[in-house]
Amino acid sequence: MPRGKIMPDGDGELRVDAERNRNRVLAAAREVFAEQGLQAPMTTIARRAGVGVATLFRRFPSKDDLVTEVFADKMRAYSQVVDEALEDPDAWHGFRTCVERICAMQAADRGFTDVLTVAFPSATAFEAERERAVARLSELIDKAKGTGRLRADFVHQDMIMVLMANSGVLAATAEAAQDTWRRLVAYLIQSFAAEVAAPLPDPATPDQVTQALLRRNAALIGRSHD
Repeated sequence: MPRGKIMPDGDGELRVDAERNRNRVLAAAREVFAEQGLQAPMTTIARRAGVGVATLFRRFPSKDDLVTEVFADKMRAYSQVVDEALEDPDAWHGFRTCVERICAMQAADRGFTDVLTVAFPSATAFEAERERAVARLSELIDKAKGTGRLRADFVHQDMIMVLMANSGVLAATAEAAQDTWRRLVAYLIQSFAAEVAAPLPDPATPDQVTQALLRRNAALIGRSHD
C-alpha cells in the first residue's frame, strides 16, 4: 500500500458502495420516470441502474419512497413558480404565467405530469411542500379575482382539473404532436377570463378531488386505495 494512503475499512467501503448504488438508482429513476411516467416498473429502474431489485428495495422500501425522493426538487420548483407568480404586480398576468409554467413543467417530464395529480399521504415532507404550494396558489387565485380579470367562480379544484387534462393530452400526443398541450392551455386560460364567463356546473368538492388523486395511485403506482 502506498505510504500515507489510508484505505477505508470494511464498513467504510460498504457505506461508499451503498451511497453509490443509491445515486445510481435515483439517476436511473429520473430517466425512466421522465420517459415512461410513474407506471414504469421498479425492475426497469433496477436494470437501468445496474443493480439488483433487492438492492433497490433496500434503498427504497416502496415505490412511493423512490418517487417522492426523485421529485422532491421539482416539487420545490413547483412551489417556487407559485411564489414568483404572487410577486407579479399584475395578479392576472401572474396567474396566467403560473398556469403556463406549471403545464410546461408537466410537458418536460412525464413522471412529473403524474406526480402533480397523485397524492402521497405517507410522504410527510413531500406533501407538506405540496400543501404550501396549494395554499399559495389559492392566494394567487384570490388576488387574480380581485383584479376583476379572473372569473369569480374559479376555484383551486379547477387547477387540478387543468393538470389532469394536460396530462391526458401530453400522454396522447407525446410521439406525434408534442406541442398540442400549448394550444390546450391557451384555450383554457382564455376561458378563465371574467369577460367570457358563463355559468358552469358546480366544481368537485376538495374531498372529492382528494379521493380522485388517491385513487390515481392505484392505476399509476399500483398502491391500493379502498
